[in-house]
Amino acid sequence: MLVLVTYDVNTACPEGQRRLRQIAKVCENKGQRVQYSVFECDLEPAQWVKMKEKLLTLFDPQKDSLRFYFLGSNWERKIEHHGAKESYHPTQDTLMF
Repeated sequence: MLVLVTYDVNTACPEGQRRLRQIAKVCENKGQRVQYSVFECDLEPAQWVKMKEKLLTLFDPQKDSLRFYFLGSNWERKIEHHGAKESYHPTQDTLMF
């Protein structure tokens, strides 16, 4: 299933900067960064459960925001890309983990 993970982390203090790095690292290990705080993650359900669990332990719900968009298996009709950055295909292009 394809999940779009977005986050907004308050980096006004060193703890926030640390949380941002940790959240970004989890997302980079499981998905493709498509914008600064936006990742497309093509995952099996069990992988998603573990990733979500990890993200929810890292963020501060009083200061940060996490959003998950479930695009499912038929995601290709739900995504259009326009603009400067080159697009990719999550199931055909190789991601390095």
